[in-house]
Amino acid sequence: MPDPTFGYVTPENLALFTDRYELTMMQGYVETGHEPAATFSLFFRKLPPDRGYLVAAGLEQIIACVEDLTFGDRAIAHLEARGFHEGFLDRLADFEFSGDLRAVPEGTPVFPNEPLVEVTAPIFEAQLLETLFINQVGFPSLVATKAARMRDVVDRHGGDQSLVDFGSRRAHGTDAGMKAARAAYVGGFDGTSNEAAAEAFGVPAYGTMAHSWVQSFPTEREAFEAFVDVFGEDSILLVDTYDTIDGTELAMAVAEERGVDVAGVRLDSGDLVGLSKDASAILRDASSRGDHGGDWSPGVFVSSGVDEYVLAEFLAGGGVATGFGPGTALTTSADAPKLDAVYKLVAVERDGVLEPSMKLSAGKVTYPGEKSVRRTETHGEYAGDVLGRRGEDGPGRELLVDVYDDGDLVYDLPTLDEIRERRAREVARLPEAVREIEAPETYPVEVSDGLAGLTRALRDELSARVGD
Repeated sequence: MPDPTFGYVTPENLALFTDRYELTMMQGYVETGHEPAATFSLFFRKLPPDRGYLVAAGLEQIIACVEDLTFGDRAIAHLEARGFHEGFLDRLADFEFSGDLRAVPEGTPVFPNEPLVEVTAPIFEAQLLETLFINQVGFPSLVATKAARMRDVVDRHGGDQSLVDFGSRRAHGTDAGMKAARAAYVGGFDGTSNEAAAEAFGVPAYGTMAHSWVQSFPTEREAFEAFVDVFGEDSILLVDTYDTIDGTELAMAVAEERGVDVAGVRLDSGDLVGLSKDASAILRDASSRGDHGGDWSPGVFVSSGVDEYVLAEFLAGGGVATGFGPGTALTTSADAPKLDAVYKLVAVERDGVLEPSMKLSAGKVTYPGEKSVRRTETHGEYAGDVLGRRGEDGPGRELLVDVYDDGDLVYDLPTLDEIRERRAREVARLPEAVREIEAPETYPVEVSDGLAGLTRALRDELSARVGD
């Protein structure tokens, strides 16, 4: 029988979720006795297209990884078979993170060159975390941002429509589907269609019916009748299998005949703006008849290719809906599917002191040293950030918080709802022009005098060393 863990990272091989060169360097550190403390910073150099901000996500997964990161028998046997040395493998068998870690809390908007995570630890430990941390932060942050943009579009049009993740089937694997469902909730979605994600994260699960249900019955009427008989007032009837308007009228007729105030109908194709208006009129007419007296308010739920651009066009065009089910565009962050996050050495211990370090590669220059990110505001709206040296005085609120101290977890993990509330509060305080879904304005991020001076001095020093 096939191994059910095929293609999955398990607790037994989590520590191997790294690139070969990380392990090669780690063995080199051990065997040359070169094991200084070092600081690595995880950040991105530029925002994805049409993004004015990025919502940080994935810190909880990073913490879970650090807590579970051990080299067990399975991992050691794998590395031994691939030629790694015995002394190095003995060190791995005793691996335990002993360093410090600071991070931006999940749900916080972040900008280029600002550290999402900063690690200070023996270089042997810190090196291992690169691949794993970039992986755990990048994708969830993209999806949380995509979700936040959709929620912002709905909110700015004055609506209170629900948003439900419908995209797990189109996500790039089960792991991606789970992470996307969580990230979407952080970004402002109300729940997911995926039961595994609902169980894992304690978020609401929602669902309607598929075209296959309707097609499996001799007639559309019989399909609706059977569904209403089973699910009663929770029924949302998919009405566009054959003809959307006829289907909507039939759905309301069945509801009235059965004496059931169904929850509503779903539209999944066609001219969604026009059809939603027509369907809504049919639903209003049905709810006003008989004994309802307007107390029954069946809704229109819209799916089919929904993203922030579709939502903006739909709502601006007067489309009528009580909820939306974005799918593929959400769980793949389709228009911006990658974040070029990096994990760079910014300080290294020399003679017992952490000394700033930086790259000079063309187009890939890094700011040196441990960082501070301070956020300023004016009249309740964020005015800009200051990227500076850690400990440097300056205006505003520090964004980086302590997560690990000497290997001990010191961060009180917020609930998912608290993270979601932070995202709502923080994104709402960004300037509206920065939140635009097309051609947003650039949010101001200044480099402090201290960091700018350090960068210039170190660049001159390193340039003078070239060839030495």
